[in-house]
Amino acid sequence: MRVRVLLWAGLAAFAIDQLSKYLVVHVLRVADHPGGIDVLPPMLTFRYGENRGINFGLFQGNSEAARWFLVAVSLAISIGVFVWLWRTAASRRMLVFGGLLIGGALGNVVDRVLYGYVLDFLNMSCCGINNPYVFNLADVFIFAGALGLVLFDGKKPS
Repeated sequence: MRVRVLLWAGLAAFAIDQLSKYLVVHVLRVADHPGGIDVLPPMLTFRYGENRGINFGLFQGNSEAARWFLVAVSLAISIGVFVWLWRTAASRRMLVFGGLLIGGALGNVVDRVLYGYVLDFLNMSCCGINNPYVFNLADVFIFAGALGLVLFDGKKPS
């Protein structure tokens, strides 16, 4: 039962990420719109991005070695989180957060394997600040999952 919660949360995050990328990148064809597609201007815009590094374009590398290294790291982290949550008496909330992290990580792994980079399309700007970075829902799931695992790890303060 416990593993089911983890798997369902991971599958949901993975499916939502991949579906959103398909719709925005291939159906809306955001790459054909150089200025992006305004969704809730100026707060949310769809802008096409190819991320060969990690969040916010850090560790950009165009080499095949960098690509496969990032795939291996993502897979290792996903397996590590899965095994950790499987072996411990993790709460339902922890299993959901772990699933979000794993599903998001695997969504980005699929992109790297298929395209050689991660498809990004979300851009958020506000209050006169023009944010140049783009991200995707997998990044949101990874961040939310990691934050949830840290904040709700079930340990009581000493």
